[in-house]
Amino acid sequence: MTGAISRVCVFCASSRGTDPRHAEATVALGRALVERSWGLVYGGGSVGLMGLLADTVLEGGGEVIGVIPTPVFSREVGHRGCTELIEVGSMHERKVLMYDKADAFVALPGGFGTLEELAEILTWSQIGLHAKPVGVVDVGGYWRPLLEWCDTAVRAGLLKEANRRLLVARPDPVELLDALAVHRPPRAEKWIDLDET
Repeated sequence: MTGAISRVCVFCASSRGTDPRHAEATVALGRALVERSWGLVYGGGSVGLMGLLADTVLEGGGEVIGVIPTPVFSREVGHRGCTELIEVGSMHERKVLMYDKADAFVALPGGFGTLEELAEILTWSQIGLHAKPVGVVDVGGYWRPLLEWCDTAVRAGLLKEANRRLLVARPDPVELLDALAVHRPPRAEKWIDLDET
């Protein structure tokens, strides 16, 4: 069972992109976190959607914990205004610490890094390493191809339906946080054909 949420780890892009809806959703998510008194855990950047999210939460008086690898920080993209900015030695250390400090996970639009972080946290849930809710803000249908792929994997017998339900999707950040607050990730054996080895 998932406990009460006090901090949310958000994966998102280090660029703004070209669709203004992504920035609007980022600001809306930041404000919704502040309204709930939920802290933000994120990748520690000062640029792109990452920086916009942190700035929004900080402007609202919320808590922001940034976790950033030294090589990235040294390129002057670390957000020095964070409530707490933690410098780590590697991307792997960053993900583990972000996981440890959060009670739920949200992905905004992003690129390879965002997708990789989302996939890893879902995999950790699937194999039983945690039972924390995971969701995506599907603003403008950004995550629709991934959600369709998940459904394809279920039909192909490569992903269990229960594990498909580990990922919550809503088009609106407020709706997503509301859904995550009551979501109880299903528990299912990962392996579909264990007896066929």
